Amino acid sequence: MQRRIKDYIVITLKGIAMGAADAVPGVSGGTIALISGIYQELITTIGNIDFSLITTLRQKGFAAFWSKLNGSFLMALLTGIGVSFVIFMRIAKYLLEQHPILIWSFFFGLIIASIWYVGKQLEKWNLAIIVAMGIGALLAYYISTLPSLAANDSEIFLFFAGAIAICAMILPGISGSFILVILGAYKTLSDALHDFDIKRIAIFMIGALIGLLSFSRVLKWLFKHYQNITLALLTGFIVGSLNKVWPWKRTISVLNEKTGNIEDFLSISDVGTLSIFQQQTNDFETYKTVLEESISPMSYSGDAHLVWAIVLMFVGFLTIFALESIDKSKSVK
Repeated sequence: MQRRIKDYIVITLKGIAMGAADAVPGVSGGTIALISGIYQELITTIGNIDFSLITTLRQKGFAAFWSKLNGSFLMALLTGIGVSFVIFMRIAKYLLEQHPILIWSFFFGLIIASIWYVGKQLEKWNLAIIVAMGIGALLAYYISTLPSLAANDSEIFLFFAGAIAICAMILPGISGSFILVILGAYKTLSDALHDFDIKRIAIFMIGALIGLLSFSRVLKWLFKHYQNITLALLTGFIVGSLNKVWPWKRTISVLNEKTGNIEDFLSISDVGTLSIFQQQTNDFETYKTVLEESISPMSYSGDAHLVWAIVLMFVGFLTIFALESIDKSKSVK
């Protein structure tokens, strides 16, 4: 595939969008890759990484090695993801603490549009497609309801957390950051990035690399042999993820970071939602959500920001159509 420099700039921008999505615990960078038209190339490229590349390098030289690796594509994409993930993890932390309803509303609208965008790529509808979509939706919904584990600082644990989370990061609808939250590794990684703890970051990255190389082969095989069913399953994942990004929540239980105990949130506050309590006390570190449930905006204890939430849902929704229009205009040219 012959590409020009501006094409790689666009790929880097798509990587930035993927990294920004993965920084939010509940949104998948895989969804962004799918709707931006690079998902299958990404999976195929990663799945082709094996020891034969070393043989190609030795026998045919670096140019042949780089071409077989699809190195320019990977470098452009990973540059965007890496820069974005480090920067947006801090921005996302602020937005989730200070404006949770607004950021979740934007992503809720974006994911609703993504369901339509990905679903229309299905070539035909039959019972197998419906079943695959249902399984994907139920699995993603179940994952979104899992309680978080206590924080774990073990380096071995961080390695395996990286391997597991990266699998979620390349699956549309299942957030790698949310998996880190469930595993109790999100704070550990966030602290490592904040403190520039090179050792912990490297351990996480090695685990992620091994997980990525392994899981991408599975996805590559599925796309090759069962593309339509695989797309249906991925669409189901996106549908099931809507529960996690629903903006209005009621907190059921929290983890006390100081004691390590899981506590009933009602025993701490009667405001209904942890984010409201945190903003009132200006303490965002002592308690972390373990279990929560989606509620209607009318049942939300604080300011539901309903008008702005609806506006941002539409903005997120229209963002997908804008991206699609850009892709169509490029293909026409």
